[in-house]
Amino acid sequence: MLQQTDRIEAWRKTMEDVREEIAQVIVGQSETVEQMLWCVFAGGHALLEGIPGLGKTMLVRSTADALDLPFSRIQFTPDLMPSDITGTDMIHFENAGGVTSEFRQGPLFGSIVLADEINRATPKTQSALLEAMQEKTVTIGGVTHRLPEPFFVLATQNPLENEGTYPLPEAQLDRFLLKLDVDYPSPDELKEIIRRTTAPHQRQAVKRADAAALMEIQRGAKEVLVAEDVLDYAVRLLMMTHPDQADAPESVKRYVRFGSGPRGLQAMIAVSKVRAVIQGRMHVSSGDIRASAKPAMRHRLLLNFEGQAEGVSPDTLVDDVLARLESSR
Repeated sequence: MLQQTDRIEAWRKTMEDVREEIAQVIVGQSETVEQMLWCVFAGGHALLEGIPGLGKTMLVRSTADALDLPFSRIQFTPDLMPSDITGTDMIHFENAGGVTSEFRQGPLFGSIVLADEINRATPKTQSALLEAMQEKTVTIGGVTHRLPEPFFVLATQNPLENEGTYPLPEAQLDRFLLKLDVDYPSPDELKEIIRRTTAPHQRQAVKRADAAALMEIQRGAKEVLVAEDVLDYAVRLLMMTHPDQADAPESVKRYVRFGSGPRGLQAMIAVSKVRAVIQGRMHVSSGDIRASAKPAMRHRLLLNFEGQAEGVSPDTLVDDVLARLESSR
């Protein structure tokens, strides 16, 4: 059996190989790629937000290719029904007069499911997706069907359009381990995107790992140690997102209606463990917590009316919390 240091190095190399392979296809977006890999190797779902044309779909597809996982894409629209994504029972009438039913799987039965423009689906369809994300099952006609392992929902949404959209309820947003902001490329990155996308042959990601390696790293990351003082640091960070806390920053007290729930803490710890493994460590540092705070918290802070009216960014609020934490250490 491999020694622990050898295991960590093998896991680190696998994740680095996957990251480098994705970078061969996706121009720039290094932070988004890294955070998506934190999420996947932690076993969680991710919500990617960015304007159209930034390569969100290509990023998810390339991740599936690099990990050699079955990929499924669902284009969400207002007329999409729950059975369109979960599947349905097909009724067969036999010649002898008998009737049989057969379950026909929907596109949710993939390992990496791209939920494209998820906020265009009606609440009824979103609720069907919620069971799949939380329980990793779908229920049709009273029969529960288990989804494949591993299973991830990597969803996208456009922050610019409001017409014809149904904002995700807080309960569903909370099911996403991380929310990733996909930034606009720099001028040099734009030129490289044009070179690649207008070339005669476009590169696609190739296999650099598989489901077995992915699930081994997921299990191994859970063994990463979290010292009591680091856990205390993460708990203080979480609590300071609540406006009723005495040591919360003034911006939080002014603009936040509700702070993050316990899943925010779970998300920070889960991805911090993966980040530690990527850096060859079997212990979480406060630096890991700081690095994971924004993607873990930005969709879990509920702004009040004043915060919404002034367009306050949750990232700015998290920065204020981190600054207050550091000044008090």
